[in-house]
Amino acid sequence: MPQFTEDELNVAQHYDERIFQDELTRLTADCPVEMALTLRWLGRVTMAGDSVAEIGVGGGHYTEFLARRGCRLHLVDVSARLLEAVAEKLRQAGHQGAIAGCHHASAARIEGIESGSLDHVLLMGPLYHLRTIEERQRCVQESARILRTGGTLFAAGINRLTYLRDLLRFKFGPVTERVTFHQQYLHDGNLDPAHAPPIGWAHLTTAAEFLALFEGKFGRRALMGAESFTAAWQKAFNELPEIEREMWLDLVEETNQTPEGIGQSDHFLFIGRKL
Repeated sequence: MPQFTEDELNVAQHYDERIFQDELTRLTADCPVEMALTLRWLGRVTMAGDSVAEIGVGGGHYTEFLARRGCRLHLVDVSARLLEAVAEKLRQAGHQGAIAGCHHASAARIEGIESGSLDHVLLMGPLYHLRTIEERQRCVQESARILRTGGTLFAAGINRLTYLRDLLRFKFGPVTERVTFHQQYLHDGNLDPAHAPPIGWAHLTTAAEFLALFEGKFGRRALMGAESFTAAWQKAFNELPEIEREMWLDLVEETNQTPEGIGQSDHFLFIGRKL
């Protein structure tokens, strides 16, 4: 039987019972710049025949892209419902042969994947939800364990200030009742469904805290803010013709590794090479 902490069971239940349908469409509907930028980098780094673990499969958008490229995929998630949905998505698209394994497992405790066996690991969600530093460190250690030397890690974190921005924008509750919580949140970055219903049990990070997770295990290829200046207006990206989308993505890439671009972004993206 898989081993999960209480927090991980809470996260799995939140996805399975409360936000499952939203997660299937979240990237395409709400985060198109983040997705397009990440796909650009995946296209640069991966190639046919590569072995990849996607730890935290979400709606399967990156999964399907990698399958079309001819990669062999290990799918890992605490949500059994998302795991099965993404595996079925690949089967329906004719990519059954791309699935090397489906693992209902914690990102911090992965069984069934050999050490040093993979070319790439994607952590495009787990670090949002592991709410202790020890669990986040174990997650990064597990990713390093299953990667070959020189293999690539893609890891995402959420900017801590986005919660406060969305609290003002969506009015989750009276701010006057949350002063004590806000001080604690600015210190530890931890959220729960009572304070942040859409994401639920979560950890939001700072750029410095996020980058420190990878020190000593990964050489830094890039640290960027995925959305840069587009963060608050991502949905407008879907309304643009293809040629304009590519031009805006070029501008995002020119700015998203600057301190200003990182600071404005919703998501941090670390791309590193296993030492």
